[in-house]
Amino acid sequence: MTRTLALVLLLTAGAVQASESVVLDTAKTQEITSSLTAQGYEVRRVDVEDGMFEVYALRDGKKVELYLDAAMNVVRTKTAD
Repeated sequence: MTRTLALVLLLTAGAVQASESVVLDTAKTQEITSSLTAQGYEVRRVDVEDGMFEVYALRDGKKVELYLDAAMNVVRTKTAD
């Protein structure tokens, strides 16, 4: 029982820490938009998902999803077919 409780607490603490690692406010949205616009993206929407910033944008007329970490580094990119 003690091990189970410890595991649950550990997993919960990790989830809380991950969700708190990125906070989306107006200033952060503008910072992300400015940075990606300078890189040639047309930003449509910025959200938070799985502890990362999720950005929906267009580049060269194609839909792109970008996932950024708390330091605003692009971690993953998805392109619509």
